[in-house]
Amino acid sequence: MMKMDSILFDLDGTLWNTVEEICNSWNSVVAKYPGIREKITTRELEGYMGLHLDEIAKKLFPEQSTSRQMQLIEECSKAELDDLEIRGGKLYPNLEATLKKLAANYKLCIVSNCQDGYIQCFFKAHGLSRYFTDFECSGVTGLSKGENIQLMMQRNHLKKSIFVGDTLGDAEAARYAGIPFVFARYGFGRAAAYDAVIDGFEELLTLELKNI
Repeated sequence: MMKMDSILFDLDGTLWNTVEEICNSWNSVVAKYPGIREKITTRELEGYMGLHLDEIAKKLFPEQSTSRQMQLIEECSKAELDDLEIRGGKLYPNLEATLKKLAANYKLCIVSNCQDGYIQCFFKAHGLSRYFTDFECSGVTGLSKGENIQLMMQRNHLKKSIFVGDTLGDAEAARYAGIPFVFARYGFGRAAAYDAVIDGFEELLTLELKNI
C-alpha cells in the first residue's frame, strides 16, 4: 500500500471554532439596520457552518431580496474578517502541538468553503501558517469543496491524501475526490459514513493512518 503523504483539513469545526466571534461581528452589522431581523444566535450560526455564504445569506435574511441578502452577508463578512484577524478564534485542544508533529511527516493543507481572507485570519491571528503547505477556498475558486480537494492534490502533487472534517458535506467532498474521510466528531455536524473517526484533534497522532 502506498504510504500516505498528506492530510487535508476542513477549517471550522475541525481546526478552530469561531461561532461566538462571528456571531458578535455579524450582530454588530445587524444592529445598524433596525427591523431587518432579531439578533443572530450562536446556536443558529452553528447550523450554518460549512455552507457557502450565499446559502447562509438566504437563511439569515429570508425576507430580503437576493441582492440585499448578498449586500448584508458581504458586510457581515468584512466585519468578521476585520475582527478575526486581530482576535482569532478558539483553537481546539492540543492543536498546535499536534500540527507540529504531523507536519514533520505529512504535507498539511486546508480546504474550506469560506470566503477569501478567512483562512489567512486563522494563520495570522494564531501564527500557524508554518505548518501548512497550501490552502484553498471556494471564495477564491468558485469550486465545490470536493473540486478544491482535487485541485489541492494536483497542485501539490499529492498522491495519497486523507480529508479531515466534521460535516456531511465534508464526507461528500472526500468521496467526490476519491480519498478517505476522517470524521472529527467533536465539531459541528454529523456524518454517517466515514473511514475513521476522532473525538479530539490529537487522536490523529495515534490513528492508524497508513491503514486507511
